[in-house]
Amino acid sequence: MIKRLLGIIPVVFGVISLTFFLIHAVPGDPVEVMLGESASNADRMEIRAELGLDQSIYVQFGVYLNKLVHGDLGVSIHSRKPIMDMLEERLPATFKLAALALLFAILCGLPLGIIAAINAKKWPDQLANLLSLTVSAMPHFWMGPMLMMVFALWLGILPVSGMENATSIILPALTLGFGLAAILTRMTRASMLEVLNEDYIRTAYAKGLPEHTVILRHALRAALMPIITVLGLQLGSLLAGAVITETIFSWDGIGWLLVESIEKRDYLVTQACVLVVALVYVIVNLFTDLIYTKIDPRVRFLK
Repeated sequence: MIKRLLGIIPVVFGVISLTFFLIHAVPGDPVEVMLGESASNADRMEIRAELGLDQSIYVQFGVYLNKLVHGDLGVSIHSRKPIMDMLEERLPATFKLAALALLFAILCGLPLGIIAAINAKKWPDQLANLLSLTVSAMPHFWMGPMLMMVFALWLGILPVSGMENATSIILPALTLGFGLAAILTRMTRASMLEVLNEDYIRTAYAKGLPEHTVILRHALRAALMPIITVLGLQLGSLLAGAVITETIFSWDGIGWLLVESIEKRDYLVTQACVLVVALVYVIVNLFTDLIYTKIDPRVRFLK
């Protein structure tokens, strides 16, 4: 645990450094965006000095790191609001969307993968493979508008976008969850096929145990290791995919905040959003490793 926690430090520092320098390398001036082209040079110089943009990039990086160490993410260049408050407003919406998408993916992907493995090389297996491959080929920026057309425009049963209704989360959650469900289906199938050929599974059948007991209590638990790995890695991908999905569906989460901050050249907000996504990704992977030890105690003895 201590080794893994210490390993987070260089990863986070690398993310902070790369984000900071890449954002500042992007063409565009935040002062121009704030004041417009008609502003005088004196006004521009005053705003630059106020925001610290008149200093060298290395001095700005040092100041940013110093504030970050003390838990200060800074103030938005555009809105002048504390960035921590902005993240607290947006993060719950993104986590809610990612959680529902993950739940949908598990409820669809696991059963389909198990059914495909049990019926290997039969029509249920072929159908599951066809569905998973088809959905995997659909990017979020295409699937989102397609779901809008079908469920919002043609059928009129779900809202197009926004967060006004409780059902507004369904379409963006489906957009995120379909891709993960496809990956989970294939991973579950492959992992289950390996386990179903083991001797202890045949022994369980020979003892007269019901098929659902053998599949769910013995085979599935042994096959969970790679499945959990995929879920842990893909949870970070859900947050990354939320950038596109939230923009398409006007979902007021951290992904949409990231897009807005890039358009406005709001450096500090962009850096904070990327930092949050990176931290969540690293922390989820840490908890994934800890879950391994609960599923298979042998893992804790591996070096």
